[in-house]
Amino acid sequence: MKRVAIGLATAALALALGTVTAVSASKKEEAALAAARTAGMAQAPAVAQAAGIACQVTDARLVGKMKDPKTKAETSFYEIDCDRGVGFVLQAPPAGVKPTAFSCIEANSPQPDGKPPSLPCKLPGNANPLADLAPLLTKAGLNCTPDGARGIGQTSKNTFLEVSCQGGSGYVLQVDAPANPDGSAVANDCLVFDASDGNIKCTLHDAAYRLAVVDRYVAAANNGCVAKDRRYIGMSQAGSIYYEAACQDGKGYIYKVDKGQLSQTTSCEKAMALLGGCTLTDAKEAQTAQAGLYSNLAKKAGFDCQVAKYAPFPSPPGRDVVELSCGNRPDGAVGIFTTKAETTQVVDCARAPVVGYRCSFSKPEASFKAVTADLKKMGKNECEVSAVRVMGKTAAGTTYLETACADGLKGYILEYKSEPLTPVNAVGCAFSKDCALPGNK
Repeated sequence: MKRVAIGLATAALALALGTVTAVSASKKEEAALAAARTAGMAQAPAVAQAAGIACQVTDARLVGKMKDPKTKAETSFYEIDCDRGVGFVLQAPPAGVKPTAFSCIEANSPQPDGKPPSLPCKLPGNANPLADLAPLLTKAGLNCTPDGARGIGQTSKNTFLEVSCQGGSGYVLQVDAPANPDGSAVANDCLVFDASDGNIKCTLHDAAYRLAVVDRYVAAANNGCVAKDRRYIGMSQAGSIYYEAACQDGKGYIYKVDKGQLSQTTSCEKAMALLGGCTLTDAKEAQTAQAGLYSNLAKKAGFDCQVAKYAPFPSPPGRDVVELSCGNRPDGAVGIFTTKAETTQVVDCARAPVVGYRCSFSKPEASFKAVTADLKKMGKNECEVSAVRVMGKTAAGTTYLETACADGLKGYILEYKSEPLTPVNAVGCAFSKDCALPGNK
C-alpha cells in the first residue's frame, strides 16, 4: 500500500466550536431543548443536503451559533441523526459557502490536546455511534465488531477513522467525506501504519496488542509453536496477509491469512523467497539443519544426495515436495517426502516432469542415464537417451515420456506409473506418429 500523506482536518471542528454559544439545554431546560430540536428539524435537512449527506434526517437539533467578531458573519451548528449510517455535526457558514460535516465518531473524539470533545453528539439516535459504523465496515469487507473508534481527520474527499475490533485487530477506515453509507469504504490494517513514518497512526491500542492476533494463527497451525515474538510482514497483491512468529524452541514460521482465516503455514527454512523470508529467527541456521534432514531422507529413499540447496514446491497436505541440488553429484532431483515410507520417493530431474515437477537447479540431461536404465528394464538395450519429452497422461493415469537416442536412430515412448515411479511399457517411435523429438519423426 502507498503511504498516505494528507493534511488532516482534525482540529477544524474543535477550533470552530471553541466560542460557540450553546443552545442545547440541560434537563431543567426542556423547553429550550425542544425548541432547539424544532429549529434543527426545520433547518438542518437542507444544510445536510448541501453538505452532500445522503440520508433521511430523522432527528436534529440546533447546537449553537458563532459570530465572527470581525466580519459579524454567523455560523450555525447542528447535530443530525440519520435513518441509516452515522450521525453528523454540521457546520453551516453564511450563505454561499458549502457546509462542513463531521461524523459523530469525529465529533465524539478527544481534541488534539487530549481535552474532551468540544461538541459531542447527544441525540438519542446517535447514542451508539459504534453500531452506526456497521454499513461502512461491511462495505469495506470487514468482519469486525468495533469496541472503539476515533476520528483521524479529513481531506476534501475522504474521512479517515480508526476502528478497533473485538479480538485485537484494528483498522484505518477510509470513507467518503461526508461518510455516507453508500459511498466508498477501504480498510487497511493498523499494523501497516505501525511500520510506516506517515502522518496516520493508530492510537486506540499499541502494536503489541494488535500483534496478539498472531497467536490465533499459531494455535490454528497446531505445530507445537509457542510464540515469543511476532511480526506483521505485509499484504500480497491478492489480498493475503502474512505474519511471522518466532517460537520458544528456536523455530519460526510465516502464516498466510485469507479473510481472517489461516490458509498456509511455512517454516522459516522454506520461506527464503516468501516476502523476504523470516527475520525474527536465524533462517540460515534453520536452512542448514533442513538441508541435513533432506540429505538423510533422500538417502533413505535410495538417492545419495548431500543437499547443498533446496527449494520447496507447493505441496498438498501430508507431503513435503522439494527440489534438491546435490553437492556430491551433478544430477539433482525432486524429493517427495511423506510420513509413509511406501509413498516417499526421490525422482531425478529427467523424470521429474512425469510426476508433475520441473527442476531449476539441475539440467535434465544430467539424469538421462536413469531413463536409459528404464529402457533397458523394458528390453530396449541399444538406446542411450539424449533427450526426453512428456507427451501427456492416459485415461488410466499413466504418463507417456518420449525419448530420443544418442545414435540418431528412432527412440521410444516410455509409459510410467507415478506412485511409485515405475516404467510399465515401451513402444518404438517407428510405430507411432506422435513422436516429435529430433530423429524420431
